[in-house]
Amino acid sequence: MATTLTGGSQHIVELPSTPSRSDAEPRAVAQQWLTNLESQLGHPETLSLAELFHPESWWRDMLALDWELHTKHSASQIQEFLRKHQGRAQLSKFRLQDKGKFQPRLEQVVDGLSWVSAMFFFETAVGCGTGMLRLTQADGSGPWKAYAMYTSLQELKGVEEPLGKRRRAGTTEPMPGGVAGETWIERRRRQAEFLDEEPATLVVGSGQAGLNVGARLQSLGVSCLIVDKNERVGDNWRNRYRTLVTHDPAEFTHMAYLPFPQNWPQFTPKDKLGDWFEAYASLMELNVWTRTSVVSAEYNDTAGDWTVIVARGDGSRRTLRPRHVVWCTGHSGEALIPSFQGQESFQGTVYHGSQHRDASETDVRGKKVVVVGTGNSGHDIAQNFYENGADVTMLQRRGTYVLTANKGVFMLHDGLHEDGGPPTEECDIVSESLPWPIQLALSVHLTRRIATADKETLDGLRRAGFQLDFGPDGAGIARAYFTRGGGYYIDVGCSQLIIDGKIKVKHSPRGISRFGPHELVLAEGETLDADIVVLATGYDNMRTTVRKVLGDKVADRCKDVWDLDEEGELNAMWRPSGHPGFWFMGGNLALCRIYSKFLALQIKALEEGLISQS
Repeated sequence: MATTLTGGSQHIVELPSTPSRSDAEPRAVAQQWLTNLESQLGHPETLSLAELFHPESWWRDMLALDWELHTKHSASQIQEFLRKHQGRAQLSKFRLQDKGKFQPRLEQVVDGLSWVSAMFFFETAVGCGTGMLRLTQADGSGPWKAYAMYTSLQELKGVEEPLGKRRRAGTTEPMPGGVAGETWIERRRRQAEFLDEEPATLVVGSGQAGLNVGARLQSLGVSCLIVDKNERVGDNWRNRYRTLVTHDPAEFTHMAYLPFPQNWPQFTPKDKLGDWFEAYASLMELNVWTRTSVVSAEYNDTAGDWTVIVARGDGSRRTLRPRHVVWCTGHSGEALIPSFQGQESFQGTVYHGSQHRDASETDVRGKKVVVVGTGNSGHDIAQNFYENGADVTMLQRRGTYVLTANKGVFMLHDGLHEDGGPPTEECDIVSESLPWPIQLALSVHLTRRIATADKETLDGLRRAGFQLDFGPDGAGIARAYFTRGGGYYIDVGCSQLIIDGKIKVKHSPRGISRFGPHELVLAEGETLDADIVVLATGYDNMRTTVRKVLGDKVADRCKDVWDLDEEGELNAMWRPSGHPGFWFMGGNLALCRIYSKFLALQIKALEEGLISQS
C-alpha cells in the first residue's frame, strides 16, 4: 500500500487501495495498535516504527509534540520527528474514545479505501490532548498499520480553562477584595479600560478571528485588548453589501463556547451576524475598544514586547506595551484593486467590490454594468444589479468552481457539522485530523458526488458559456479555498440568472486591455459597453495590510499568509508568523473557532515559560 504524490508543491495525492474487510474488530485493532505505539514511545532514542506505520504514512501534529503545526509524510520522517520531540513531549496514557460516533469503527471512506478509525485521548508532559488514528492493511491478512495519525494539544496542565465543573463561582466573595471590594460591573469597567494593567495581548480587529481568539485567550487567563476602527463590534459584516448572507450553514459556523440557538437561521444575514458578534463580545466579557486605530507599533527584541500607540475615537491616544500582537484584520481585508490604461478617461463609475453597498442606492435601470470577477462577491453583486433593473455582464478570466447552497454545501458537512450530529468539539477534531493533502484527495471524490447532485445547474452554466474549474486535481472548493482563498461560488440564485441569459457572461482569458470613455476593451480586441464597472477582483495578502499599517520593518520579518507550505500546512496562519510576538489569525467562522484554540495555547505556553519567544 502506498500514497503517491503526483503534483509537486500542489500536494496532489493519490489515495491508496486497501482490501475490503468486514470481519475486523475495530476496538481490538485500535487498542492493540495504540498499546504498541505507547510502548515504542517509551524509548524514543531506539524508536522503530516499521511495524506500526506504512512507508507512505502521515502524522499531523497540533502542538502536542512541537510548539508548531506540522504535517510529516512517510514513516522515516515521522520516526525522525518523534525521536526529536518525544523526549520532551512525553506522549503517553493513550485511551480510546468509548462513546459516541467516533469510537473505533471500520469506515468505507471511498471506493477502494477503508480504514479503522478512532478518536483517542492522551497526555503529554505539559497537557492533555485528543487525536485520531486511521489504520489500514496492505493486504487482507497483514498487520494493521497507521495510514494517518493526528495529535492535538487541547489544554495545559495546571492552567486549565474554567469550563463546566471548573467554572468560576461568580459571587462577590471570591473576587479580589471580597465583599468589601468591587462588584462584577465595577471590576469589568476597570478591566475594559486597562486602568490597572497592560494587556498581555493586543488583538487588532473584532471580526470572527479577533472575537474567537480573544475569548480563548481570556478563558486561559491571558489578558487581552481588542481594538477595531469601526463604530461597533460587528460592523465588519454590517458594512458590507446589503444582500450578503453567510454561505456556510449554522452548525458549521458556531463561535467558541457559544453556539447559535436552535432556532437560528441556516444561513445568517450579515446584519444579524453583526449583532451576534456584538452580543458575543459582551457575553464573553471581551475588552473591546471600537473607533480605535493602530498608529504605530515597535517591537523590542531584547525585552520581548511591543510599544503600540493607538488613537481612540475621542481623540485621545494610548501607549500600550503588550507582549503579543494578533493581526485579525481579515483574510479578505485588503482589497486587491487593479488599474488599467485609460481608466482616467472612463466617464462611468468604477469601484472595487469591497465598496459595493446596494444597487438600489441609485437608479441603475437600463445601465450597462460589468462585474469583473466570478467569485462569491462577483456573483452576489451581479445578482443585486440585475434585481434592480441593470443590464449585467460578468467578465470571467478563468474558470470558477460552483456548488449550490441547497445541495452541495450540505454534502460538504455530511456526518459532521449538521443538525443532530456529534458535538461540535468532536466534529472539529475529526474535520481537522487529516493532513490537507489527504483532505484534498478525498475532496476529489466528494466533488464528483456534489457535481452529480448539482448536474442540472452545472450543465446549464456550461451551455451559457460560463467556464467551470474544479481545480488541477478536481478537489473543488477545498483546493480553491486553501490555496487561493477564492475562485469559487456557492450558488444562492445567480447561477439560474446566468443559465436563463438574464445575466450575461463574457469569457476573456487575458482580461481587460484598457478603458475607453464608455467601454472596456478586452485583450482579445472585443469591447464591452459599460456605465458601471465593479472590480470584484479579490483581496491581497494579509501581510500587505501589516505593511500598510505597521510599515516595512514589521512586514519584512513576516511571512506571506495562506496557501500550503512544503509540509502541507497553511503559511503563517495560526502559527509563528516569522516575527516574534506577532500572529496572523483569520479564516471563515469555523476555522476561526477551531484554530483560535491552538493560537491561544501557543501564546499561553509562551506566557507560562513553556517555550521561548523567537
